[in-house]
Amino acid sequence: MQVGSCAEGLQGLQELQGNLNVHSPHLPISPSPLLPISPARFSPLAFIMNVVRVQSSPVSRKRDRKRFGAAKQHRRITTGLILVCIVVGGFFLGRSTLSPLFGSIFKQQQPAGQNAATPVVDSTTAAKQTELETQAKGFLAVLQRQPEDRTALTELVNTRVELARIGAGSLRDTIEPLEKLAKLNPEDNRYSILLAQTKQHTGDLEGAATVYRSMLEAKPGNMEAMEGLVTLLMAQKRPEAAIGLLQDTLDTAPKLNKIQPKTVDETSVKLLLASVYADQQRYKEAIAIYDDTIKTNKDDFRPLWGKAAVLQLQDKTDEAKSLFNAATELAPAKYKDQIKARIKQLKAETPPPDNSANESSPDDGESASP
Repeated sequence: MQVGSCAEGLQGLQELQGNLNVHSPHLPISPSPLLPISPARFSPLAFIMNVVRVQSSPVSRKRDRKRFGAAKQHRRITTGLILVCIVVGGFFLGRSTLSPLFGSIFKQQQPAGQNAATPVVDSTTAAKQTELETQAKGFLAVLQRQPEDRTALTELVNTRVELARIGAGSLRDTIEPLEKLAKLNPEDNRYSILLAQTKQHTGDLEGAATVYRSMLEAKPGNMEAMEGLVTLLMAQKRPEAAIGLLQDTLDTAPKLNKIQPKTVDETSVKLLLASVYADQQRYKEAIAIYDDTIKTNKDDFRPLWGKAAVLQLQDKTDEAKSLFNAATELAPAKYKDQIKARIKQLKAETPPPDNSANESSPDDGESASP
């Protein structure tokens, strides 16, 4: 059997990076992409209707507020997702650690403990399954002779991923070769992150946490591992553990950075902590971190974006728009369109004004007359 080069295998995994959605429902993790922001279309009609609503009846305004209240709740969830995604790698928007291929499988295969539908196998799928199983046997034969052959391990993972995608295998089958690849490539985050997130999706939460913690022990400033562990803790409804992890990291950062400069990116850790506070609706603490970070990082658009998102959750629309615009000016070109889309979404979701407090019935008006 002809086996491609290890570099080709690594490139294949790298090209697959994109859409795994195994993150906390509270944080963006997002996954389909990690942060799926669907740009809201700004409708001139909607704008006109917002103006008209000022003169609409109390009943219609109550109905509108109820409808926009649901939109606000949706926005609260999606914004919570955004806040975590603005930390790692400059800007985490639309990014996930795993591959689109892994992501598509995760949509098909449910986590451990849930009943999955039996896949329908047609002749084409059966032929593909036979081909993939033959390939897997070939890679296993290579590994019997050379257990640490990185190319064979990588291709075995890819093959088993394909088998899982067509419903002829399980992602659990990728864990063993991923463990070997992570051990053989300790400096390459991709394998360990793939391993941790696969363990998380298949129900081994403790195993996933162990992988993340091992990465952080080896490199305390590993932001991908930190983000992964924080997301996992939030998925387990352990926000205080996530906060403690981040605060401990910030406490030790000055000492570590003195020994080896840039060991810990304190700004990114602070932004991740702020996102956790925001997710817990501890907005005052989140904004305090954003304000401090804005002062010390005047060219960084991330704290501006984060603070704007929190203000949006608090219905401080004008302040949020101003900060989103400022973030757009500072953001790298590849992120500007995505931030502008968020601004459009903010405009589209602006609720109608509540003037009920200023309204008075005819009787009230008469009684107030001199």
